[in-house]
Amino acid sequence: MSNPPASAPIRVLVAKAGLDGHDRGAKVVAAALRDAGFEVIYTGLRQTPEMIVQAALEEDVDAVGLSLHSGAHMTLFPRVRELLDAAGAHAVLLTGGGVIPERDAEALMARGVGRLFGPGTPLSALCEYLRAEVGRRRAARGGLAPPGGSAAVD
Repeated sequence: MSNPPASAPIRVLVAKAGLDGHDRGAKVVAAALRDAGFEVIYTGLRQTPEMIVQAALEEDVDAVGLSLHSGAHMTLFPRVRELLDAAGAHAVLLTGGGVIPERDAEALMARGVGRLFGPGTPLSALCEYLRAEVGRRRAARGGLAPPGGSAAVD
């Protein structure tokens, strides 16, 4: 993974893992991120963790956002984090959303997953989180921060 220049847009891979065929939310999030100035790569439906991580590495992303509604979050998030770490992509933020109980979200955070967003979360909150967390990670890797500004995308 490279160190992007400070002016580089944040690159986010939005992925639908597993057999979940509901992708409306993922498409809304991808469009909102794009409209807010992020570079977005959408993988489409029914991706395996291996496919997601391969795409993240090929696209040199700052963050991976998983959209899950299948109930497999306690399996899929840890597997993607494990594969990212095994590939040396420790600085890539793994975040996402769906219908995930708070107890499970806390357990996933303890395993290296970032903040998770549930239904009804303002899209501006996701944008602000990505800018802050990716900025922190870029700075830790080499003193670089993402471009400033905060776009409301409600």
